[in-house]
Amino acid sequence: MATRLPPPKRQKTYHGVPEPAPEPYKPAPNIVVEFVSDEDGSSLCPAVNIPANLTRENLEALLNKLKASNKKDDEDDDSVPYSFHVDLKNAKEGAPTRVVVASSIEKDVLDHPSEDFTSEDVIVVRCAPQSVFRVRPATRCSSTLSGHASPILCATFSPTGNMLATGSGDMNVRLWDLNTEMPSHVLKGHVGWVLCVEWEALERKLASGGHDGRVRLWDPVSGQPIGDALKGHSKWIMSLAWEPIHINPQSPRLASASKDGTVRVWNTATRQLEYALGGHTASVNIVKWGGSGALYTASSDRTVRVWDAEKGRPLMTLKDHAHWVTTLTLNTDFVLRTGPFDHKGKKPSSDEEAQALAKARYDNFLKSTPELLISGSDDHTLFLWSTLPLSISRLIFRRPYINGRWAASSAWDSSVRIWEGKTGKFVATLRGHVGPVYRVAWSADSRMLISASKDGTLKIWDLKTYKIRNDLPGHTDEVYCVDFVADKVVSGGRDKTVKIWKN
Repeated sequence: MATRLPPPKRQKTYHGVPEPAPEPYKPAPNIVVEFVSDEDGSSLCPAVNIPANLTRENLEALLNKLKASNKKDDEDDDSVPYSFHVDLKNAKEGAPTRVVVASSIEKDVLDHPSEDFTSEDVIVVRCAPQSVFRVRPATRCSSTLSGHASPILCATFSPTGNMLATGSGDMNVRLWDLNTEMPSHVLKGHVGWVLCVEWEALERKLASGGHDGRVRLWDPVSGQPIGDALKGHSKWIMSLAWEPIHINPQSPRLASASKDGTVRVWNTATRQLEYALGGHTASVNIVKWGGSGALYTASSDRTVRVWDAEKGRPLMTLKDHAHWVTTLTLNTDFVLRTGPFDHKGKKPSSDEEAQALAKARYDNFLKSTPELLISGSDDHTLFLWSTLPLSISRLIFRRPYINGRWAASSAWDSSVRIWEGKTGKFVATLRGHVGPVYRVAWSADSRMLISASKDGTLKIWDLKTYKIRNDLPGHTDEVYCVDFVADKVVSGGRDKTVKIWKN
């Protein structure tokens, strides 16, 4: 009896369409890669010939290995994390100027739609070292804190991240203990909305400003007011700024900007007005105290002004904006805000030690970049300024609302945009929100950015891939404020609740 052959295997179909034939294996080409520093363009190691499909993680390991082989025996050979990108040759105006290597050079660069590169080119990969410490991304809401009776308008962590202050339309400031994630104190005294709260960089005092035009100082340990309100403004307080600790550690002064068009500088030891700055002709929307000792103010009169904080005299008026200037940021904001405190958690034992630590952190930051200022306006532009002694030079201009190595801007078009912090070049657009984006905040290691939106969500963005790393839904209404310190995130908004987010 003859053996019967099995029936032929039935071909798999998808909705009647035969399965496509598998693509033949395509070997990856070899390419010549030169690793250069993103800071100054200097070569980090000799050019190497590698497979184009080498992953980003393998590129990082290869670079560390090549650098270690060029070091002397007594030098530290710890691995350094890097981010990689390749500059586009023919970038169009308003389009990204670089390609981020998120997967491999073959996938991200050689296959890029611009077709700027081939396997015959020497690929110049720009390498940016990342922080030696790593912030863990927030993934869950650890606490929902109720207590405010009106929308939360401002929220900020203390410099060590152990305390939190929030201000609300219920005219109260609330302090929260982040070790227990419980209420600490209710600070009552304002008779109008609390619009801004700012911590002194040594955590000894908290300042708040409100719709009542008063500035109040508080003891965060006892929750009691430090004297009476500081009176002088005739309209509500828009912004507050403390004098940096490395300039005045014993009793830093406080600057307040108001809708009345003035900025007042207060001596917090004597509780007296030192001087008032009256050059603006409309509301002063924000004030910043720079590490060099200058005050920067932005106003609805379309100008940014620079002042000598020691003598209270004007230094320069910047008139390039065509509409209200609504926001300012310094690239030194984080270093000035946290003063002597860093990721190691060391606390100074005296004012002198605090001043020395804060000065060392500030000077170390200035080794890689000068102090830079970004102004944002309702004319849909950003301006990047170099803050030189007694002079300001305009570098470049681009689009609205900011927070500032990278600069990030958020706007009513539901997007977040990333820019080079030194040159102002456009890098990427981050899309994911379905409503206007009100606030953005950087993580301490600059690897992540968080955004708060009218759509009721927070989104954490990965700066290696420029994609959403974590989506944090939970608020039931618009999110007005967000802050990011250590591995904790705080948010508050129209639903009257404070949410703490952790890994």
